[in-house]
Amino acid sequence: MKKRLLASLIGLHIALPVTAMEYDFKITLADYQGSSSSSVSYGGQIARHALHNSLKQLTKKADGSNSEEIKAELLAYYAGKGADRKIIDPVSKPEFPILQNQVDALAKDKDLKSSAYKGVITGWPGNLSGEEVLTDMIEKASKTHSGFDPINGYDYTQLISKFAMGAVFYNKAVNHYLDEKLEADVYPNDQAYKKGASYTGREHVWDEAFGYFGAPIHSLNLTPKDIVQIVKLNPAYLAKADFNQDGKVDLVTEMAYAHAYYAASIDSSSDTEYFHTIVKAFYDGRALIQSAEGKKLTSSQLKTLHAYAKTIKGAWQQVIAESAFKYAGQVYKDLENIELLNENGGDVKKVFRDYIKHWGEMKGFVLSLSAAGQELGATQVQLDRLIGFSPVLFGGSQVIAMNQQGDYVQSASISMKEYQLNMIKVQNLLGKAFSLTARLNDKSSGITTVLEQLDAEANSAEND
Repeated sequence: MKKRLLASLIGLHIALPVTAMEYDFKITLADYQGSSSSSVSYGGQIARHALHNSLKQLTKKADGSNSEEIKAELLAYYAGKGADRKIIDPVSKPEFPILQNQVDALAKDKDLKSSAYKGVITGWPGNLSGEEVLTDMIEKASKTHSGFDPINGYDYTQLISKFAMGAVFYNKAVNHYLDEKLEADVYPNDQAYKKGASYTGREHVWDEAFGYFGAPIHSLNLTPKDIVQIVKLNPAYLAKADFNQDGKVDLVTEMAYAHAYYAASIDSSSDTEYFHTIVKAFYDGRALIQSAEGKKLTSSQLKTLHAYAKTIKGAWQQVIAESAFKYAGQVYKDLENIELLNENGGDVKKVFRDYIKHWGEMKGFVLSLSAAGQELGATQVQLDRLIGFSPVLFGGSQVIAMNQQGDYVQSASISMKEYQLNMIKVQNLLGKAFSLTARLNDKSSGITTVLEQLDAEANSAEND
């Protein structure tokens, strides 16, 4: 999306700063008696980012023989609140030192489960809530080898990670903090969020949403490429990350996570500006709250704040849809490669593994779109039907349900070639429904070729 087009779309002025700007604001509460000098606090959100990152890494430790041990460890990072949980990712490297190494150093007693989406996820078998889907995935992942289930076609490392980002971070930010908690009489700006806090109710609600997006406080001074390389702990970008120049990267203020990373990744590969649009709207909204100086926001100020929230929610949703679009294109390519290897007698093992991985990434992002209390109507129905509960497997089978014992049930479905066509339909649907313009890995131009191949297969079958 061109910068000028994006600015026009959201109806707000967007201009990147020429001087240093950081997401940190002074205290406005007149009766605050504490020692803090900042009114910004979102350590709990960063603790959950660390839990998510660590959970993703832990799924890779399963080897098929340690299921109970791995299950307990995974659940400790998903549903537990223990004080002894180490941060497994991100961790210090010799040339990229990180300040914190314990989850409780970010915020105490935090978990992911209690913040997960409570509504039903129609795109996953079992009629489960978002919270239950994650629990079920974790339990099943513990019985696999490195999170990979070749029988049903699931890469739980990717499914758990991508869906947790949506069911927890996206859900809490857009369905709570930037929605019902922004109403005029909810967490007002002329009262402390809680006794002894250095921030007002309105300030804290906004900050918690910012924390869930996962951007460093100095993001407006960084490029999308900087963000991507900081997440990868590239030593060449340590100086970019270390905003306060203390020699270590603070996971609360100087690291990027989750959808902030994906927004930056999309922008660095296309002519979009999702990352800076979202961060700038967060910054401008917080500056507006700050300008009220500890008093209630006027109706005009509140209206403007809601406009910033709308910008954030819209662009954030597009980031998730763009990510799903990209991986749908990769699934298409994997199916193409599988077909070529089959025709030439090649070994499809590695390509099949890639296919399952990319499908898990696509599916996790698509499931996330429905995990924010926003009605997607026919779009969700079509996405669920085109993608299904699992990828199409060899022999044309696909997961169609979950039985009473919690096991997946498979049945005959469509061919892999037909499923390849579905990926084009998924891309077209996502692109239209969410007004996507980055459209990475766009395979829509291949629709004529696939249709011709399907027609040839049908004619061949008739002549047998």
